[in-house]
Amino acid sequence: MFPRDCYVDKVEMFYIELSTNEVPYQMESNVKYKVIVQAGSIANHSNYDLEREILEPIGAELIEVASDKKDNFINEAKSADALIAGKMMLSKDIIGNLENCKIISVGSVGTDSIDIAAATEHGIPVTNDPDTFIDEVADHTLTLILSTYRRLTLLHQMSKDGRWEKARPYLYQFPRLMGQRLGLIAFGHVARAVAKRAKPFGFNIVAYDPYISETTISEYGAIPVNLNELLESSDIVSMHAPGSEETEQMLQEKHFKLMKKTALFINNGRGSTIHEPSLIKALEQNWIAGAGLDVLDQEPPNPNNLLLSMDNVIVTPHVASASSRFDPQRRIRVAREIKLALSGKWPIGCVNPSVLTTTNLKRWQPYSTNRGPAR
Repeated sequence: MFPRDCYVDKVEMFYIELSTNEVPYQMESNVKYKVIVQAGSIANHSNYDLEREILEPIGAELIEVASDKKDNFINEAKSADALIAGKMMLSKDIIGNLENCKIISVGSVGTDSIDIAAATEHGIPVTNDPDTFIDEVADHTLTLILSTYRRLTLLHQMSKDGRWEKARPYLYQFPRLMGQRLGLIAFGHVARAVAKRAKPFGFNIVAYDPYISETTISEYGAIPVNLNELLESSDIVSMHAPGSEETEQMLQEKHFKLMKKTALFINNGRGSTIHEPSLIKALEQNWIAGAGLDVLDQEPPNPNNLLLSMDNVIVTPHVASASSRFDPQRRIRVAREIKLALSGKWPIGCVNPSVLTTTNLKRWQPYSTNRGPAR
């Protein structure tokens, strides 16, 4: 149903090794490589200091290009040796015009802003960042689970508008958290971290993922089930599938109808993985009891989006991965992947690994990447 966000367990070891072998930070006199950065793709970049520290010693020049006009972007990127992807869709026609690109790298788990099939067709490895912010997203998932289950925002509003005495009787209708069933759709790194955090609260955990073995799911204290069983039996359903063609609107009206009327729906993955009008309908018609969402189909959302005005919905502005560590580490990760490719080596986190053997890049990893030909 959806691709895995597998990554090498020793990825930090790889990067530590790389960093210790890097030459001192100094720009070579002759520029060898052109690295295009989409304007706005890196916030608070301080003139791309982190990227330059890694890339300039190998003769790579970073050039920021506005991405509001596709034709202009194509003209600038045509001769690039590497691209750092941003919010603008790197479509088939853009990728088809790249004459010398050795790698496209994005500093997020999701690669839905890149036409992976087109990149593969043109022999370009695409890398993502699947492991830098696992803890942050898992923490935020538990935050939304606990906040929606205890109706935190509604209780806050009751405290403010004079309904103090009504709050306790309101909560009498809900069972204690211990013993509730938590269903995890997709069982990648975030879902596994959520399972670890949820277990001490007394959750019974089930998981659905056709790409993960039952033994792996069981190792994390979860019971493997099919999708319908998960939806029908769970008190809280948490969506963790990555955005892709396979997962586009994966959950639709028929799926929300399967859920318990008392169930809560959590989504910290991608807004595209659900049919949002069906979720709204499920909430309006009381097919489910509430939702906690960090992602929406359109971001920023239309102010008239009904999800923003529902008392039984908590929305946060796609911030689950945010922390002081997140931005610098993902930037370093992107730069090091590009450095590998420009140095003639396989990148570590390649999402289209079948392309690697068709390039002039050399396999070098001393450990398995758990992905494609690098296994």
